[in-house]
This record gives sequence, structure tokens and C-alpha cells, in this order.
Amino acid sequence: MNAQQPGTTSQPDIGGCAACSPSEQAEGKQVVQPDKTALINRLRRIEGQIGGIAGMVRDDRYCVDILTQLSAVRSAIDALSIRLLENHARGCVRHAVQDNGGDETLEELMGVIRKMIR
Repeated sequence: MNAQQPGTTSQPDIGGCAACSPSEQAEGKQVVQPDKTALINRLRRIEGQIGGIAGMVRDDRYCVDILTQLSAVRSAIDALSIRLLENHARGCVRHAVQDNGGDETLEELMGVIRKMIR
């Protein structure tokens, strides 16, 4: 039996979001994230890193040390972005392709990828 870590969710065999049910709202689309707790935890760690960097600047720490921490934050944000992109592709995009060919959703995905690699 596979034990699951507290606060984590397992992803379905097909990957993506098991609860991928976008709904149109006045503000835009909404999707329940399959691993919301893990995503929130990552964001909190990033917030903590940013707070630490602010403290380093306040304390007049060495520039290279601050830049090193900024690089770590950028890496953490990139990893979070990739995780969300995977969830989106395996869930929302897959469902759109199956339902209606997904042309609009694939174009949206490509636009997001273009922004990410700039």
C-alpha cells in the first residue's frame, strides 16, 4: 500500500487535474488545482525567501549573497510554473482536445509557453 505524505494529493494515472472543470466567471476561468496544498506550500516558501532577501537588503548584506538568493527564488518560481503548466496540459488542454479539438486552448497554451521562455 502506498503511503501518501500529509498535505499532498496523488495525481490520477492520466496525469493532469482530476477536477479539471473550468467554469466561466465574470473575472475569467477557474479550475480547481489537483495539488493545491503543495502549490500553496511552495508559494509560502517563496514568500519566505523573498522576505529573507528584503532583510538582507535592509541589513546591507553583500551583493553576491543577495543575487544568489534571487537566483534561488527565480528557480523556485520556474519550478512552480512548470508544475502548473504540466497540470494544465495534462488536464485542461487534454480535456479541451478531447471535447472539441482544443484549437483555442492549444493556442492559449502556446501563448503561455512563449511568455515563459522569454
